[in-house]
Amino acid sequence: MSTRVTRDPSQAAAVLARGGLVALPTETVYGLAADVTRTDAVRRIFAVKGRPTDHPLIVHIAEPDDLMQWSAGPSHAARRLAALAWPGPLSVIVPRDGRIADAVTGGRDTVAVRCPAHDLARDVIRRLGRPVAAPSANRFGRVSPTTAQHVIDDLGDDVDLVLDGGPCSVGLESTIVDCTVDPVQILRHGGLPAEQVAALLEGPVAPASGPRRAPGMLEMHYAPSCRVHPVETVADAADLETALSRTGAVTAHLDLSGDVVQAARGLYGALRDADRQGATDLVVVLPRAAGLGVAVRDRVSRAAAGR
Repeated sequence: MSTRVTRDPSQAAAVLARGGLVALPTETVYGLAADVTRTDAVRRIFAVKGRPTDHPLIVHIAEPDDLMQWSAGPSHAARRLAALAWPGPLSVIVPRDGRIADAVTGGRDTVAVRCPAHDLARDVIRRLGRPVAAPSANRFGRVSPTTAQHVIDDLGDDVDLVLDGGPCSVGLESTIVDCTVDPVQILRHGGLPAEQVAALLEGPVAPASGPRRAPGMLEMHYAPSCRVHPVETVADAADLETALSRTGAVTAHLDLSGDVVQAARGLYGALRDADRQGATDLVVVLPRAAGLGVAVRDRVSRAAAGR
């Protein structure tokens, strides 16, 4: 049985309404979506992904104003970010609304919410009439999908429907900002750089501290099968590739030091390509640690951890 693929948002909304799972395109990565009010469907997300049940999911809404309906007393910072940055690659952690099940939040009294900047995703959510819970549409810990084909390659018939919205325009997950603390904390660097978050808030932004409470905070994540070796310069990459080749390694090379927007958009596809080409080791030249480059460096670092 082949995976069902469509470009029709009404079909996707119908599957979600029946309690099914839909791979949904967003500007960041493809998400594995379920109706946020269907505990059975949300639990199936965890089973399909092999995801720990205490690892919370992000709730996706259709309109920025929907934040007020699906959270309990969001802070001034959360409301300001929603007004200025949505739709877009930003998730805010806010007090959870009572209609959101424990299965979504991992039992926490907070929830991460975002309004994606993808017309198809928002159309589906509007048609459903409720938000969706949607982590990345791949096996837990592996490389996130940025095309419909990536989802099919990873999940196959474990997903009921794939809504093909083309390649993701950002290519990295959303930035996650905890708006329940003061100053707000960046829990995950992503598609909206931390400098822009601070500028929108016109105030301080702190790094993550305290217990893990959001997706993407694990040390090892976003990992291909090959070993990943981050380096700072092209010269460092050449030296390392020479050394690896002497050990019999099959090496691949990825230079992310140029256009950082293109680097972010193409990163996950390049990690998948290295595996498909049979590389044992991938040497990655990192971008500068500024703006979107911070998120790119974060993903490469986590892909390399523990390998």
